[in-house]
Amino acid sequence: MTTPEKINLLGLDRKAMETLFVAWGHKPFHARQMLKWIHKHGVTDFAEMTDLSKSLRSQLSRVAEVRAPEIIVEQPSSDGTRKWVLELVCGNRVESVLIPDGDRTTLCISSQVGCSLDCSFCSTAQQGFNRNLSVAEIVGQVWVAVHYGKLCTKNSGKSPYDRALTNVVLMGMGEPLANFDAVVSAIDIMQDDLAYGLSKTRVTISTSGIVPAIYDLKKVSDVSLAVSLHAANDALRDELVPINKRYPLAELIAACKAYVEGDNRRKITFEYVMLDGINDSMKDAKALIRLLEGVPSKMNLIPFNPFPGTDYRCSPPERIEAFRQKLKSSGMISTTRKTRGEDIDAACGQLVGKVQDRSRRELRSVMVKGETI
Repeated sequence: MTTPEKINLLGLDRKAMETLFVAWGHKPFHARQMLKWIHKHGVTDFAEMTDLSKSLRSQLSRVAEVRAPEIIVEQPSSDGTRKWVLELVCGNRVESVLIPDGDRTTLCISSQVGCSLDCSFCSTAQQGFNRNLSVAEIVGQVWVAVHYGKLCTKNSGKSPYDRALTNVVLMGMGEPLANFDAVVSAIDIMQDDLAYGLSKTRVTISTSGIVPAIYDLKKVSDVSLAVSLHAANDALRDELVPINKRYPLAELIAACKAYVEGDNRRKITFEYVMLDGINDSMKDAKALIRLLEGVPSKMNLIPFNPFPGTDYRCSPPERIEAFRQKLKSSGMISTTRKTRGEDIDAACGQLVGKVQDRSRRELRSVMVKGETI
C-alpha cells in the first residue's frame, strides 16, 4: 500500500488554502495564518507555527508539507547578479536569476522545464520541452529568493545578500502563457498582502505572443505584460519566433491594444533582441515605428547574448544606439537593456536548466486553455 502524497502548501493561494482547512474541519482563518508563516516568515516546519493548535500542527505534519525547489548550484556574478539552478522533485532543473539594480531587486523566474516554442535565438528553446511547472514550483522560486538569505544567516551567521525583493518577471525558462492556470495562481500568491504583496506594476509576464491567452489574462489579472517581438514583419518573425505563424503580428498587436485598453497609464513592454544584420537596420526601425503606431508601449532593446552552437551575433553597440535614437525620435520610449550576469550565463536567453526526459526533446505543441498551439 502506497503512502498518499503530501499536499505542498507552497502552491495554494488564499482561496485554495481556506477551502482545504474547511475540508479538514477547521476555520478558514487558519489559511491567513498559514500564508503568513510560509511566505512572510519562511517557516517550513509546522512545529514552529506556534499560533496553531498542537492538534492542527500534528495533522499538518501528517498530510502536508512546505517544499521549495532545492538549490543545486549558486553562481554569483561580478556585477552582483545571482543565478540559482534549482532541482525539482522529478530530477529536472530550472534556473532563476536575482538582479540587484539600484533600489530595485528583480527576480527572473521560470514557468516551464524547457520551452516548446523554439525561438531560434534562445538557448532555452534549443534544449526542448519537458513539462509545465506547478504552482508550488513557480512560487517556490520566489520563496527561495526571499528566504534563502535568512536561512543562510540562521545557519551560518552569513547572508549572501541583504536586499528586499521588489519585482518579479516571468522571463526565465518557458512560455508563461502556455502554463496559464498555474502561472495565474502563482501570481495571485505573489500579489497577496499575506504573502509577498507585489503590486500589478511589480509583476511582469513575458510572452512570445499566444494571442488567445493574452485576452484570457486580461479577464483574470492586471499584471504588466511584456511581448517578445523581435521583428516588425511576419516573414522575419516567422523565422525568429515560430509561434508567429499561428498568431501573426496583426492579431498580436490587436491583443496588446486590448490588454491595456481602459487604462491610459498602462503600456506594453516590447522586447526586441538586437541581431547583427538580421533585424537592426534603419529600415527595421522605421517598420517598427509603423507597426506600433497607436499602441501604448515602451521598447526594450536587448543586446543578443550568444550561446554555444548559435550563428547569430550581437549588433554593434553603435548600431544599437542608432536604432534606439531612431525609435526615440518618433516619440517612442526606448531603452537598451543592460546585460547582467553574462559571466554566469544568466543573461536574457541564456537560461538552460536541465531537461531530464530527453525523449520529449522535440515536443513542439502544448495545450493552452484547451487549445493546441
